[in-house]
Amino acid sequence: MEAQSSAVNYLPIIFQMLVAIGFVVGTMFVTHLIGPKRKTKDKLTPFESGIEVVGNARQPFSIKYFLVAILFVLFDVEVIFMYPWAVNFREFGWQGLIEMFIFMGTLLLGFIYIIKKRALDWD
Repeated sequence: MEAQSSAVNYLPIIFQMLVAIGFVVGTMFVTHLIGPKRKTKDKLTPFESGIEVVGNARQPFSIKYFLVAILFVLFDVEVIFMYPWAVNFREFGWQGLIEMFIFMGTLLLGFIYIIKKRALDWD
């Protein structure tokens, strides 16, 4: 006999979500009501990691920072794809090995392209 999906089956999940949301909203409301409300000049000044603010935070800086970060994320994510292959290496056999060589070759071509374009050079 197959179990039929109905709205009654979802009531415990809906109840748990409502309790969780109610707890968060209630906790925030109560702490806002009973918390201290002292606003001083020192509390309202910007503060970052113990260093006082100097100058404007909207200064332009080199796009190289963004480029290196994006390239790091790109190659880091590609390395993550190698982990499942390594775990199942024996099951994939020669076909899996050839596919991984193609994958690594594609990554190597991308890396050579980045080197040729001098994307990682700091001038």
